[in-house]
Amino acid sequence: MNLNVFYPKQLLSFLILSILFLSSCSETPEKFFDTTILNTNTIKDFASPDLAHRIEAEAKEYPNIPSSKKKGDEAVTNVKMNTMFLEQSLDKIKKLSASGDEQKELQKLSIDLYEYVIPVYKNEYLAYAKLCDAQGDQNAKDEIIKNIDSKYGATFEQKHDALMEKGKAYAQEHNIQVSWGE
Repeated sequence: MNLNVFYPKQLLSFLILSILFLSSCSETPEKFFDTTILNTNTIKDFASPDLAHRIEAEAKEYPNIPSSKKKGDEAVTNVKMNTMFLEQSLDKIKKLSASGDEQKELQKLSIDLYEYVIPVYKNEYLAYAKLCDAQGDQNAKDEIIKNIDSKYGATFEQKHDALMEKGKAYAQEHNIQVSWGE
């Protein structure tokens, strides 16, 4: 029996089937939802007093608790780590294979939201964190937070709400069980 004649046909068939299988594989609706919608939970407190308090708490020391002694860069480190996570999330969203207009719109809205908040983390929130770590003037810190809210808060809410509205419809259409915290 000539093996060279038998195996190439099977190999060719296997390769064609493999290519068809891999090209037809895109993210499940659940994975797409998790990546574009669910991950935005990490930025839902953007331009809010809650985020400011969390950043400031990173730099807080308590006189009678030695374990609370800080190195002096905790708030900055926290903001930088959050920024890095947001950039990684954005990268994952951009790499998704969106199929159909609905997924493409969700992907676009999600990218738009991340691209809107990341520069604020890199600039305003980082400046705020530096002031927190340096135990800086409270009025200066309050002014930064007030400016973030007035400059970015309303637009963030619009972008976030638009994404959530589309996300809820997508979840319902694909029978994705989600607790929206309502």
